[in-house]
Parts: sequence; C-alpha cells; structure tokens
Amino acid sequence: MTCGLCGDETDGHLCKRDALKLAERLADLPTLYDELVQCLVPRRGGWGEIVSTKGAAGPQSPLDEDVLDEMTTGSMMTIVHSWRVDVQRVRWPQHSPPPPAGLAADCRWLAMELDWIVANYLRAGDLASEVRALERQARAVVGDPVPKRKTIGQCIAIVDDQGTACGATITHRMGESRLQCPSCHCRYESEQDLLLLLHYQPEPA
Repeated sequence: MTCGLCGDETDGHLCKRDALKLAERLADLPTLYDELVQCLVPRRGGWGEIVSTKGAAGPQSPLDEDVLDEMTTGSMMTIVHSWRVDVQRVRWPQHSPPPPAGLAADCRWLAMELDWIVANYLRAGDLASEVRALERQARAVVGDPVPKRKTIGQCIAIVDDQGTACGATITHRMGESRLQCPSCHCRYESEQDLLLLLHYQPEPA
C-alpha cells in the first residue's frame, strides 16, 4: 500500500510522517482561523483602533477585504466539516450526517478518528492534501509561525455577591485589540482597566 499524500510505501492510506502532520494541522487550524478573524480588522496599534485598507476615494470598509476573501472563498469551516461528514458516512453509514459544530469540534473529531482514517479511509490522502492547502493559505495571511499567546494574569472581575474574583487565566496574542476573560467575558479595554488588572494580581506562591 502507498501513502495517499507522498506515495511512499506504508501500511495504511497515509504514512506515519504524513499522518502526524495531518494531526498537527488539524490541531493548528482553529488557531489559524482565529488569527484570520483578527486580521479582518487591520490595526495601526493601540487598543481597538480600526483603519481602512483600501486607498481608493469614497466610502471604505473597516474590514480587510483580502482576508475576507480568503475566509469566504472555500470556507475553511465548510471544507473541514464536509470531510467530517464524509468520514462518518463511510465509517457509520447508518448514522445521519452530523450537524455543523464549529471548526474546532470538527478538527477534534477528525483527529480522534485519525487511526481509523489512516487504516480504512480510501480518501485519506485527499483529506490530508486539502487540510495542508488550508493551512498554507491561512499562514500566507497571518504569517508563520502563528504568534503564541502570552499569559497576562488572572481575571479580577467579581462574579458573585460574596466578592469572589473570577480568577480565569487571561491571555493575549500579538495583534489582538483587546483583552477579554474567556470565562466571564469581562473586557479590559482602557489603560485604567489594564492597570487595575495588573495591580490586583495574586502574589506569587
């Protein structure tokens, strides 16, 4: 049997190297998609400053239309979900197609089924090839490598009548225009917000 992506002799429909790369790409796609979303609104710097990207006279869009085209032409979410639908159709033909669940959920599902895909799915090479193409297209826009998230601190928002602070970890990636708690969704937007956030961080253990 030959690998459906590189053509090397292997025991499954993908060689071990390409199966590992597919797993890595499936893990990276949601982060890349989030980066594309961030790139939709170009920034000169600061917090939340929106600028236009077109030089023509007349009304201008605050969105980066090149990135918008990248996201809507052959949508990453649509393509990945279609692969999940097809893999499930082949593996469990008696099941109805899965409803849209979001890019991250579809990528996780495909990654969890990767051993079966490598061993049994005849279109494994096509799947790996298309996921690779999606990654390359996204990285051409957001850059390579994707900037890593930096931990800023713990959320200090009060979440109940007893004065309990949220405490969830807040992270930030270069290029993002705001800080927002992933748990309680409190936003830290002004300079005063940021100073208070840093001032009330718990003392190191």
